[in-house]
Amino acid sequence: MKIIIEGAGQVGTHLAKMLSGESNDITLIDADASRLKALSASADIATIQGPASQISLLREAGCATADLFIAANPRQSQSVNIVSALLAKKIGAKRVVARIDDESYLSPENKLLFKDMGLDMMFYPEKSASDEIVDMLLHNASTDSMDFARGKLQLGVFKLDDDSPLLDMNVLDFQQTVKALPGGADFRIVAIARDAKTIIPQSDTAFKLKDYLYIISCREGMPTLMKYLGKSKIEVKRVMILGGSEIAQMVSARLAGQKIEEVKIVEIDPKRCRELSEILPDLVHVANGDVTNADFLSDEGIRSYQAVLATCGNDEVNILSCVIARKLGVPRVIAQVENLEYLHLAEEMGVDAVINKKLITAGRILKFTLSDKVRSVRYMSGTNAEVLEYTAAPGSRITKAPLKDIDFPSNAIIGGIIRGGDSFLAVGDTHIEPYDRVAVFALPHAVKEVDRMFK
Repeated sequence: MKIIIEGAGQVGTHLAKMLSGESNDITLIDADASRLKALSASADIATIQGPASQISLLREAGCATADLFIAANPRQSQSVNIVSALLAKKIGAKRVVARIDDESYLSPENKLLFKDMGLDMMFYPEKSASDEIVDMLLHNASTDSMDFARGKLQLGVFKLDDDSPLLDMNVLDFQQTVKALPGGADFRIVAIARDAKTIIPQSDTAFKLKDYLYIISCREGMPTLMKYLGKSKIEVKRVMILGGSEIAQMVSARLAGQKIEEVKIVEIDPKRCRELSEILPDLVHVANGDVTNADFLSDEGIRSYQAVLATCGNDEVNILSCVIARKLGVPRVIAQVENLEYLHLAEEMGVDAVINKKLITAGRILKFTLSDKVRSVRYMSGTNAEVLEYTAAPGSRITKAPLKDIDFPSNAIIGGIIRGGDSFLAVGDTHIEPYDRVAVFALPHAVKEVDRMFK
């Protein structure tokens, strides 16, 4: 595909690197020559310096023949991104998406208005990240989670600590043991994250300490699975948020509408504290102080909170403050971490879950580079693999025979299937039928081949 990206910020740069690895023709536009020089040295992309709202520059970049145009500049107002995307569409780009910073633009009536104008999608990374965090707090027995078909199939991520019953087992032993329990559950381990590497497991793959298991199960089987793993759901009633960022503001506003007793934001800037106090519901309390000061956090009653979320603008501060919170007895800690190299470090230091808005956004954008049979794409924290939900097309290769007789990519695995009102796990004898919704876990270099299986 020919893809043009406007804006070499964190999101735009990550998208350029990720999509260039998918055999796409990438052109990146930015007004900052130093950003472009650094990126062109590390990725196989073309660069053009200048403002993307300039029509002559858009033509020079090749918008007339572009398959996808992404306006992702964080340093311009949302109106400039939208105008750039709409101009690219008029010049000839097949599909265009734009980064925004106003939640009201995502209302159903406004999305329809922009769709009619030619804008295929708007994305708001901070809003997507806040939605993900709220979902994590609701599904807090695992480090990450994902629902398919409103929870009929559930994907959870579980870390193996030194007291895990799985440490002397392999995949087959684990499955047989849990199935033999009262109310035994069927499940599938679709991936293992180990030492920053992702493994698509076989039946004889042995578990190791600090492995992260990516497990898919039907909804009714998840409680049995969690009980065996020694994971209990923490009922979150009180949440402390460290840092008064935009994401903190969105999360606290959302939580105030849930069954939450209190949300407290700790922010070091007095002016920002006053702003948050004026715009947030009464349920949200704001305290002025240093999020890395253990004595201050203790005085603010951090030990009485079931969850702590760190969303400061500094990854190191977020990780450190979560470590402090854990040492002070908080059962669940979540950190916003934007440096991809720090994700594994955060997990090693005891952070339960990490949020990275670049990865969340990348999943939404990646969907535009695949066939129309993919319903959703998501990156799970701690792995470089992608979780995709497909609808099987009539006549597609995936429907031709049982899974054991199909040459499915070795670096991908089908976890589960939703057929009508039923959901079930995939095994070798499973025969996927047209219009089935299928959950797939795939490493990056296998995604294109997986995509072809469902067309």
